[in-house]
Amino acid sequence: MKPGVFLKSTSLLNDTFFGHTVLFITEYNEKGAMGFVVNQKYPRKLNELVEFNHIKPFPLYVGGPVDQEHLFFIHQRPDLIKGGQPVTDTIYLGGDFTSAVNHIDNHRINENDMKIFLGYCGWDYRELDEEIAEGSWEVLQWKDPFSVSQLI
Repeated sequence: MKPGVFLKSTSLLNDTFFGHTVLFITEYNEKGAMGFVVNQKYPRKLNELVEFNHIKPFPLYVGGPVDQEHLFFIHQRPDLIKGGQPVTDTIYLGGDFTSAVNHIDNHRINENDMKIFLGYCGWDYRELDEEIAEGSWEVLQWKDPFSVSQLI
């Protein structure tokens, strides 16, 4: 497997955190795997968090059960957000978040350009491969984490 892959949970995970989820894998190497749930909106928006109450509303997503005290993001605007790590040819993980927030507030970045997550999903080396082999995840042929609602 490589970064940029989408996984859809199967019925084996229906009664877990991962029931009815679609993941976007952003890292996959000898240390393990990292990804985000891309189809579960968080009930509050970015501007409802105290430190961002000065900006326009922007959706947040529940990225995963790990480290839900921190924000993470993916985007496809390296022209506006510097410092991101490429996941695919067009999608980047992280970067200058202050700059990203300013671009959101100035209407230069929208929901089709960026997703912000509370928390992430993580697996030890080969753990995700084992979950796929046991039938918990279906590998999808999909390219766009910003239009993932079409997969559900």
